[in-house]
Amino acid sequence: MKIPHFAIVGAGTAGLATAILLAREGNHVTIFEHVDELSPVGAGLLLQPAGLAVFEHLGVLEHALKLGAKVTGLEGQLPNKRLLVNSHYHQAGSNLYGLGIHRASLCHVLTHKLAEYASQVTWRMGHSVEHIQEQQNEVRLFGIQQQQTFDDGFDAVLIANGARSQLRPSAWVKVDQAYPWGAAWSIVPECRTLDPAILHQFYDRSKIMMGVLPTGAIPTAPQQRLSSVFWSLPSKQLHTFLEDESAKQQWLKQVSDRWPDVAEWLKQLLSNQQHQPQWLSAQYRDVVMSQFGQGRIGVIGDAAHAMSPQLGQGANMALLDAWAFSQSVQTAKKHQQIDWSMLWQHYHQQRRSSTQFYQFLSRLLTPLYQSDHWWAGAIRDLTFPWMYQIPYFRKEMAITISGLKTGLFQQLDYQQVAQYTESDNSFSVKLESLPEYK
Repeated sequence: MKIPHFAIVGAGTAGLATAILLAREGNHVTIFEHVDELSPVGAGLLLQPAGLAVFEHLGVLEHALKLGAKVTGLEGQLPNKRLLVNSHYHQAGSNLYGLGIHRASLCHVLTHKLAEYASQVTWRMGHSVEHIQEQQNEVRLFGIQQQQTFDDGFDAVLIANGARSQLRPSAWVKVDQAYPWGAAWSIVPECRTLDPAILHQFYDRSKIMMGVLPTGAIPTAPQQRLSSVFWSLPSKQLHTFLEDESAKQQWLKQVSDRWPDVAEWLKQLLSNQQHQPQWLSAQYRDVVMSQFGQGRIGVIGDAAHAMSPQLGQGANMALLDAWAFSQSVQTAKKHQQIDWSMLWQHYHQQRRSSTQFYQFLSRLLTPLYQSDHWWAGAIRDLTFPWMYQIPYFRKEMAITISGLKTGLFQQLDYQQVAQYTESDNSFSVKLESLPEYK
């Protein structure tokens, strides 16, 4: 019997994690990446408990813990020192925690694991896929490599090349638009002014939002602990952030007037002429799809469901996509033959409700933190503190932040995701029990 051969376009979190799981199950995988060398760019990110459950399933959690920074919760402070957000993972489960990690470290952990299955994996670096065409028994990828065209055939392809993907089938895309707000960010030496086990955020109305995330270390400098700093801005203002000395002083005054201790730390960073923080811009998209796959083509990660980073679920959802796709392949594969209709029914059952829940919540909450609406911040400041006084809401918000929600009243079981055995068929479901995806 022919071993299934999958193509994955994009070597980000979703693509690498899926490649590991497919290769581990004995499939062949070819990864297409348009850059010549992997060099992840971006601020640190927070892996939520649901994402760490996938890391445990992948067998990379211990490696990630050595490079990342354990995070026990999220605290969001107003200028009057009152905590607007006070959510801790133990409220969702006694053994839960998050992990702040540098993108380079995340990539290192995943590629290191993928190297264990080198005989199953082919890398196509510097290959730009321009077009995908599904045929009766295969999918063909057309593209350019070193100004030469290529044309390759595979049993299936997964599109995992990010929020701005031009490869996802347009008929499946319901929404694809840029958010009006983004963030300036920098990775700096660890902030010792703040609790290093907490993601700290600072808000003033809906126009000012700052975050300080423990970020761990990078593989080449494991002793230097890092923090990621985020400053929210309308996208059109990102290119002028801290453009000169006057802008720096104005920004520091904005922070100092509200959170003087943090401002003092930032002032020390900016006054170090030898090691000036490098500030870059992050812009976000809202992508909603009517379906994630059909036949021999699928879309995963940010390419399938990009959203505002307000809930910190981007990498988390990419990892859950990888896990769900692996489970779906196992369910739909019989004697090396894959029932593609069954695969996508199972996958949509696993991922549809959770994705819809987080996208809806992100769209609902983002204007309360990043918008020009004068009333948005006032409503938030009135309602959130009392919600944290009610045990039920406090627990539900912690579960939500943990990435474990699959709906308003449903959630994933951490251990169910984390477990792995060599013949892991615990998620096999009879076809008739799967609802049609519409």
